[in-house]
Order: sequence, then C-alpha cells, then structure tokens
Amino acid sequence: MSTNIVWHHTTITKEDRRKRNGHHSCVLWFTGLSGSGKSTVANAVSKKLFELGIQNYVLDGDNIRHGLNKDLGFSAKDRTENIRRIGEVAKLFVDSGQFVLTAFISPFAQDRELVRSLVENNEFIEIYVKCPLEECEKRDPKGLYKKARNGEIRDFTGIDSPYEEPVSPELTIETHLHSIEECVNKVIAYLRDRHFIKGES
Repeated sequence: MSTNIVWHHTTITKEDRRKRNGHHSCVLWFTGLSGSGKSTVANAVSKKLFELGIQNYVLDGDNIRHGLNKDLGFSAKDRTENIRRIGEVAKLFVDSGQFVLTAFISPFAQDRELVRSLVENNEFIEIYVKCPLEECEKRDPKGLYKKARNGEIRDFTGIDSPYEEPVSPELTIETHLHSIEECVNKVIAYLRDRHFIKGES
C-alpha cells in the first residue's frame, strides 16, 4: 500500500448532493443464499425507486465478477476481497448521493460488518433475503446447486461452505412466503419510515 497519498476533499459534499436529489443515500445490502431472490428483489426495488424519481444503482454479484472482480475466485480469501472491493465502490455511490443496492451472497458476517464500518451509522441497511436451502435448491435458476451436489463446484455456499445468517439485520424478507411486490413494498415502507425517501409510510 502506498504511503505517499493524501485524501482530497471534494468541493461538492455528500449533503449537497442529497439536497439536490431530495433524498437520503445509503447502501441496501441484500444478502442470502444463491437462488434466494437477492437480485430479483434488488432490481425490483431499484425499478420502484426509479419510478419515484430516486437516484439509485444496482451492483450485482455476477456482473461485478465480469469486470472489477474478474481476477477473484471463490476461496474464503477471495470472497472477503470481493466484498471489500464492493464495499468501497458502494461507499462512493453513497457519497454521490444515491442509493446503491447490492446483491451478493456475502456469506461471512465479518465481511458484511466491514462494509458497514466503511459508511456512517445510517448508511448501511442489511437486508436478509431469507429462503430455506431446499427451496433455493428447488429453484436453482443457474443450475449451481446441481453442479455442487455433483462435485463440479467446490466451496459452494450452503453445500460445502457455510452461510452465516445475519443476527440483527435491518430487514428480513422471506421470498418463499411473500411475492416480489410484497417484498418491494416492505423495503420501500422501511425507507419511508426512516424518512430516507419522501412519501407516506
């Protein structure tokens, strides 16, 4: 790590950007097993926010691994680095005055807490997309569970690598019990209750 660097403060502040946008900015961190519905719900929430005129962007696990993190594998070390990088990128979005929605398995609690520590107290919303393993396997949209069971994929979360459930997430969404619309409404209601966005709760 270079030591000859100095933090440069920008002329336009985060608060300036929030004031211009007319809403708060924070990370909506969707975590859960593969197939739980993280990307689906995150993108549906993003669409709703967009319709409400709220600046936002989705960072999706697979998409990020096509570019920024294409040099990383799925070892515990690489997974930690994957989340660290995403956390730093998410922090930039928050600073720009936007909501950033992240859809990553992010199986380790320590890594999620690291991201939380990068931003201010009211800027990290952990959303546990809860769904039983058997239901995720039944869905298996990418065919990954089948490959993991056949030994074609090693260190697969939920099969031969652990998933550490959030202990006290800001929100828990059970996609096996509720429709996508109901899940979206729960997130939007939370944001309104916190006065992060305008509107009736």
